[in-house]
Amino acid sequence: MPLWERSRKFAILSAAVTLTGVAAVAVAVPALADEVEQVVNGGFDSTTDPFWSSAGMPMTLAEGKVCVDVPGGTVNRWDVAIGQNDIELIAGESYRFSFDASGTAGKVVRAITGLAVAPYDTYFENSPVLGDTQHYEYTFTANASTEQAQVAFQLGGSADPWQFCLDNVSLLGGVPPEVYVPDTGPRVRVNQVAYLPNGPKAATVVTEATAALPWQLKNAAGAVVAQGSTAPRGVDASSGQNVHTINFKNFSRRGTGYTLTADGETSRPFDIGVDAYKKLRTDALKFFYTQRSGIEILDALRPGYARPAGHVDVAPNQGDGNVPCQPGVCDYTLDVTGGWYDAGDHGKYVVNAGISVWQLLNEYERLPASRKLSLTIPESGNRTPDLLDEVRWELDFMLAMQVPAGKPFAGMAHHKIHDKEWTGLPLLPSQDPQPRELHPVSTAATLNLAATAAQAARIYKTFDPAYAAQALAAARTAYAAAKANPDKIASPDDGVGGGTYSDNKVVDDFYWAAAELFITTGEKQYQADILASPEHTADVFGAGAFDWGYTAAAGRLDLALLPNKLPGLAAVRQSVVAGAEKYLAQQQAHPYGVGYAPANNMWDWGSSSIVLNNLVVLAAAHDLTGKAKYKDGVLTGIDYIFGRNALNISYVTGYGEVSAQNQHSRWYARQLDPNLPNPPPGTLAGGPNSSIQDPVAQEKLKGCVGQFCYIDDIGSWATNELTINWNAPISWVSAWVADQN
Repeated sequence: MPLWERSRKFAILSAAVTLTGVAAVAVAVPALADEVEQVVNGGFDSTTDPFWSSAGMPMTLAEGKVCVDVPGGTVNRWDVAIGQNDIELIAGESYRFSFDASGTAGKVVRAITGLAVAPYDTYFENSPVLGDTQHYEYTFTANASTEQAQVAFQLGGSADPWQFCLDNVSLLGGVPPEVYVPDTGPRVRVNQVAYLPNGPKAATVVTEATAALPWQLKNAAGAVVAQGSTAPRGVDASSGQNVHTINFKNFSRRGTGYTLTADGETSRPFDIGVDAYKKLRTDALKFFYTQRSGIEILDALRPGYARPAGHVDVAPNQGDGNVPCQPGVCDYTLDVTGGWYDAGDHGKYVVNAGISVWQLLNEYERLPASRKLSLTIPESGNRTPDLLDEVRWELDFMLAMQVPAGKPFAGMAHHKIHDKEWTGLPLLPSQDPQPRELHPVSTAATLNLAATAAQAARIYKTFDPAYAAQALAAARTAYAAAKANPDKIASPDDGVGGGTYSDNKVVDDFYWAAAELFITTGEKQYQADILASPEHTADVFGAGAFDWGYTAAAGRLDLALLPNKLPGLAAVRQSVVAGAEKYLAQQQAHPYGVGYAPANNMWDWGSSSIVLNNLVVLAAAHDLTGKAKYKDGVLTGIDYIFGRNALNISYVTGYGEVSAQNQHSRWYARQLDPNLPNPPPGTLAGGPNSSIQDPVAQEKLKGCVGQFCYIDDIGSWATNELTINWNAPISWVSAWVADQN
């Protein structure tokens, strides 16, 4: 996602972004104002006024409550609703939203407080599953002032008719706000997934003690199998916690259900073995199939994740088969059906596609076991490795974004394609009604296409020579077009309906593209451009090694590790080792074993992926030198991702006893609609982000320190989104780890 303070993907707040509501732990504080009831006649005393209901769904009073017969055959929650308008909200004031509701068993109501007029901002929402009458109560803080708010109960989206009843609706202002306190579980923090038998094994204990403490390792039967003393580490700056380290690397017996006990606390269980990483490398890659645009996702291939094809010109979609440019940008349309949805929205972005495709193709080139994986996708069994089939779904989209010959900026790539306006959550891709638009070409997007198409040309040649030739031709054309237009920068203000992904530094993209073209062709023109680039001798391994906004390290790693005849390769390889030494030193100094040290302890957007990409550099150093310390660095580094962290949570869905479940997504949205799934197993959450740009994070995490700047809430797109360029590194690293035993 954004560069290490290029947190620009959602720099413009979506009007449709929701502020979901219930804190895990609440602590009462003094009310900010006298409690004032905002809802009129919430008890429905002899009348329904001033409540309204959708046309064709009249309200009736029965036994002191209001009921409606909800029609079937609607698509969206908001198609039919009950509500009350003209409610006043004051920014910064806390409100308690409560009501009694019942309905046909298993049906869902979307209860909201938001604007009654365009742009219909949602300030709070929750979607309880109905049955017998139950009382519901939520507290939230308004982030805007208005006299045109509403409370509403959205009832659409059911194929069958059903009944809904409501009583005692209240919106009480001036109540004590809830203070969010995360549940961090036991104070002994471990890798909740697995430690490798012959690898390092460490845990972190949060404690007030300053002297060493005894610890015990127990097996699943509760027998003590190892013991020792902790090593005090002092206060960890990234969390503000006083911590100790437990080192149990000498214990190597494979097994499940191990726990560590220290200072009166027992850790969550974990395994010693490699099987979990073999499963994860497959699950992390399977994520991409369920992100596909332009194809039906089949339940037979992904049970529980079936959905209709999105953006294939079937109503209500306006589709991707004939997409025009934004007004004034171009006079043609393109068929850009297919590709992967980038993240939790319905946009598709060439720059983020580029780094994701590069990393997955790099996994194919570097890690032979990944070439043999069965991903159970529609193309399985076609004699092309499944990993390449999945990546081709995105490559084809990228090629389609290239400007046709004869048009202005021919050979360049459009930066992105997405909805004209922001949409709300939840919203299946097939239900997206917004017009789609091509955005202007950019030098960065064009170089992303050049780099990945050149990479693809050498990899696909064995399986589809014609496709490889097409890719190489597109890469050459794109590189030449970028050199002719080196300053076409995507606007940082173009963030309505989709992320900006603006990048005003493209010298790194030129270096990366030249490197891939040289490795594939060996031609002198690309060699000359590599050697002339300032990136070639620069230290390209910053706080984060690489990302969509910093791509020089992608070129550096491929030059160092793939066959080529570039002059001075010894220095290139040594620069990778030097980068690894930097991250290894940071890891060894960090009480949680994290090889990531952002300036001023300001954790970046997508920090989980940054941690993993830094481990890719350590893995490269191991492959170049054979030195065990770099391998141990990778194996230590993954512990943070899987639970050895301040929040005691695994950032990978379905891996570890407590893992992220509510990543920001329009269709993996179980938190908002119990009929929808959580993200599939193997999905990486963005992780702590000190800038907390979204309303949920700003309300719940104000004043957070480093690792605590995260919340597992679907509304927190700044800390808890999922993206293709974050699942690429969890796939790469888990595959490398799986190969080490």
